[in-house]
Amino acid sequence: MREASTKALLERRGRSTDEIERHRLLEQAVELNADVARSIASRYRNRGVDLDDLEQAASLGLVGAAHRYRPELDVPFLGFAIPTIRGEVKRYFRDHAWMIRIPRRLQELQRLIATTAPQLKQELGRQPTSGEIANRLQVDVADVERASAAHGYFNLLSLDQPLDPAGDLRLLDLVPGNEDQTLLEFEQVSQLQPALDDLPSRERRILELRFVEGWSQAAIGADVGVSQMQISRILGRVLDDLRNRLLAA
Repeated sequence: MREASTKALLERRGRSTDEIERHRLLEQAVELNADVARSIASRYRNRGVDLDDLEQAASLGLVGAAHRYRPELDVPFLGFAIPTIRGEVKRYFRDHAWMIRIPRRLQELQRLIATTAPQLKQELGRQPTSGEIANRLQVDVADVERASAAHGYFNLLSLDQPLDPAGDLRLLDLVPGNEDQTLLEFEQVSQLQPALDDLPSRERRILELRFVEGWSQAAIGADVGVSQMQISRILGRVLDDLRNRLLAA
């Protein structure tokens, strides 16, 4: 197991007095957990900061955690390292994302466009132009174009997004519990993101419209061209598939 192997490497490092060996053992422990750091970094992708930079920040957090970890305290390494890695990525994101953060009024306009464009598409039988959207919303065409160009910043199908209007259930809650909660939860969450990435574009769009944009099932059905009942079935099937994929992992 990753946890046992990591702990063994860092225990050997703690006993060694050879700096070359200590460095080698540290590198092996970091490499063993590199996918954990990458997975944490990936949760912030498509939000305006280059993924390579986020992964470097996550790697720095992992190296720092490995340096400070004390095996004799009998604390799971990932339980110790994950908050450190996440904190390093959040710090980098906070320090750099401000340079491309779009104004709040354009963020609000993005939401209006997301609702209005499908309605116009249904009325016109084609994709509406920026001018037609602007006319419906009674705003400047230039603002519609700027908001559309900025679409995608800070728009991530996050594991923390609620699965219901009350916010009582998140994608993360699909992860089953276990005695080793920190380790098992993270390993299965890291498997959930690729599962989301592997979804067909239509199903991923349905998930995003429902749980990120907050659209009703009827509105989603109108957008993708199926009935509300079909949307309900698709959502149920996709969520069941995600849950089963985690349980089978």
